[in-house]
Amino acid sequence: MLLIGESLNVISTKIGKAFKERDPKPLQEEALFQKKQGMDYIDINLGPAKKDGHELMPWVVEVVQDVVPDIPLALDTSNIDAIEAALKVYKETPLPPIVNSIMCRPERYERMVPMAAEYNADFIALMWGPDGLPRDENERAALCVELLYFANEAGIPNEKIWVDGIVTPVNIQQPQLMSLMTFQSMVEDMAPGAKSTCGLSNISNGPPTHLRPILNQTYMVMLQKNGMYSVISDPLDEQLTDIAKGKRQDIVDVIYSVMDDKPVDMASLSDELQQYAKTTSVILGKTLYSDSWLEV
Repeated sequence: MLLIGESLNVISTKIGKAFKERDPKPLQEEALFQKKQGMDYIDINLGPAKKDGHELMPWVVEVVQDVVPDIPLALDTSNIDAIEAALKVYKETPLPPIVNSIMCRPERYERMVPMAAEYNADFIALMWGPDGLPRDENERAALCVELLYFANEAGIPNEKIWVDGIVTPVNIQQPQLMSLMTFQSMVEDMAPGAKSTCGLSNISNGPPTHLRPILNQTYMVMLQKNGMYSVISDPLDEQLTDIAKGKRQDIVDVIYSVMDDKPVDMASLSDELQQYAKTTSVILGKTLYSDSWLEV
């Protein structure tokens, strides 16, 4: 599982301040930290950046590439001009940059797909359509076909497209989590060779802070079982990184067993593995979500 580090983000007080003040030090420290933590890509998230994104994004790219020239970057902002300005100054990396992201809305993809093609960038195809979040896996599939067909016609092969079906919070839209897993299992048939990713931490956006890591970790494994190629993740979560890099097969085995409806002898499991089994049941909808599910 490839990991795209999420924490070079304008919502961080420290990083947001560095963006505003054009202070390279915190940005470079964060980039070096993400490299140390094993991130495969670094996401630079400016948010909307309506006012000065066209100047800020290329500056941040140059600052980051000065210290981690070998790590590819994901360029994350809704400001199209900012992304194009960054692509113009982007120094070649072993893997191409990723445009994060292109919505399935004609007014977005008709401009952004040719831009990605011009600069040989990969892009994240975000399954957010004219009506917003798809209601189910079939609506996701329809959006996916529309956007990938347009990209293919523009000369971008599936291999340069990362499909994002959109993760939703477990405590608000629990059924959507199952819909995304179903959609994820369909991607290879719809778009052979396409990659996939997601904003993993969205699942735990709302639950108490101490529950966020196990929700993120468990859902990552569940998505991986359904073909997920990468996730945008928290570099501070070392357990998640270990799981993604194949160092905790015991956790994966327990999650897979619950997903496959295999008998799980809870009494024989450690307290840690019991928590993963319980969390899998919650995400599958076998158990109603509450903030106390681990205590039951």
